[in-house]
Amino acid sequence: MQNHKAHNNNTPADDKNVKAKAKAKAKAKVSFWTYFAITMSIVAGAILPQLKAAELNTAASFQVEVIGEGKPVLMIPGLMSDSRVWQHTAAALKQDYQLHLISVAGFAGTPAIEGELLPRLQQDLLHYIDEQQLQKPAVVGHSLGAFMAFALASAAPERIGTVVAVDGLPYLAPIFSRDPATQVGDMQSQARQFRNYYQQLKGEQLKAAAAQGIAIQARAPGHQQLVLQMAAASDGPSVGQAMYELLTTDLRPKVGAIQSKVWLLGASGALPAPYQEQAKALYQQQISGIANATLLMNTGSRHFMMLDEPEWLISQLRQALQE
Repeated sequence: MQNHKAHNNNTPADDKNVKAKAKAKAKAKVSFWTYFAITMSIVAGAILPQLKAAELNTAASFQVEVIGEGKPVLMIPGLMSDSRVWQHTAAALKQDYQLHLISVAGFAGTPAIEGELLPRLQQDLLHYIDEQQLQKPAVVGHSLGAFMAFALASAAPERIGTVVAVDGLPYLAPIFSRDPATQVGDMQSQARQFRNYYQQLKGEQLKAAAAQGIAIQARAPGHQQLVLQMAAASDGPSVGQAMYELLTTDLRPKVGAIQSKVWLLGASGALPAPYQEQAKALYQQQISGIANATLLMNTGSRHFMMLDEPEWLISQLRQALQE
């Protein structure tokens, strides 16, 4: 005991801090499926030249670029991403559609807001649709953006057209648990942990957090670096709040209200072959309550389908938007 004390200058408070850090480090070693679940929501776009916008509008919870002419289509990116994620996709579609390219507050350099994020975003988007007099616009969303597409179509089924969900679900939590029976009550503690964790992070720390699961976000090293750069430009408290809301908001009981056609485009290329069918079943379960829903899985793409499989995605979008 005396020898131990002679070599330990820590105070009781220091020992407590060391134990807390060790515990946090142990928690950081999460499973592959946890990284996969985080990747479903932590997304970023390519650092590429901005699309020339015909119009730029802002609301408290988002900014929007409007390009092209034709049927209106809202395109919503995911967490730690902005409208640039749709660069290649938008370039291919703008001749036939009026594209409303959304950038969400707090992500990839878009100014942050305080308080609730996703409920505010839903309210502001519905107001924007009314204000711009958009007639049943289609909504294309990636990851968190797909969640928002389901939310909009559930809340205002008579005002929303075709929904295309690009690797995003009505409820994120079953990807963590691998159990379709998972409920919000099961996730409250973990949701708070994620919120508290991300709210402390800034710039390079957000980049480092995203780097832990980078291999399942995009295939090409160049695309992976672009994902990390966008993460570094995001706002930690906004990321934490969005993660909390994704884990504590289950849209599965509500999506039955959707009246329009729904396409869910899943990306399972990051999963080992034995897990591919399991992922497909989880995805299918989430849209089983929708009257007119189609699931297509791309078994070669990582989460960033618009980067990994751009032509496949554009082909599916053209088919979906024609209906």
